[in-house]
Amino acid sequence: MAGPETPELARAAEAGGADLLEIGFPFSDPLADGPVIRRAAERALAEGMRTAECLECLRATGEQVATPLVPMTYSSLLEAYGWERFASAARDAGATSLIVADLPVDVHPELRRVQLVAPTSTDDRISVAAERTDGWLYLVTVAGTTGARAELSPALAPLVERTRALTDVPLYAGFGISTPAQAAAAGELADGVVVGSAALVAAEDGAAALERFVAQLRAALD
Repeated sequence: MAGPETPELARAAEAGGADLLEIGFPFSDPLADGPVIRRAAERALAEGMRTAECLECLRATGEQVATPLVPMTYSSLLEAYGWERFASAARDAGATSLIVADLPVDVHPELRRVQLVAPTSTDDRISVAAERTDGWLYLVTVAGTTGARAELSPALAPLVERTRALTDVPLYAGFGISTPAQAAAAGELADGVVVGSAALVAAEDGAAALERFVAQLRAALD
């Protein structure tokens, strides 16, 4: 989540082997997120992290890491700030793409962003998302919110199978992946993994702890 400590944490994640860094822009009602990310968003908002401050945080982080940075947020934030204005400002601040968790693929199609698909997505929706996504598809492994789970979702394998039959774009799996073992299992199916809540928990113990956690995930995937 964007905040004063983000550049330091980004350096740590990069040192641990992260290929891409997602930076949350906090929103007061993050429908897709579980308790860990909700608490992080509440802390960020309490610290005064609004859109302008998040964009400056993005810029400052980009000056310290070479890893691609992708802001993740919700459509209400873009609606309030201005769709074109936000997209332009994010690019200028160093964003390589965007993730807008609650924005359907056919709404604001002019906005270049990573598209999300879920086990409940139809083949038609997956095909449209694949055509319009910016670089890779985000596979939501569960019909629920973000957060650690005891086991990798059994819905991931059939979702990957259906999606690979429809597109050649890279597939990254997220939601519920929190351990090296789960990352390894997901990596056998998809092209990569997205880990949010567990990384935030690790970061609560400081940059060194986050670097160790990311390195464990990297090792499991390699």
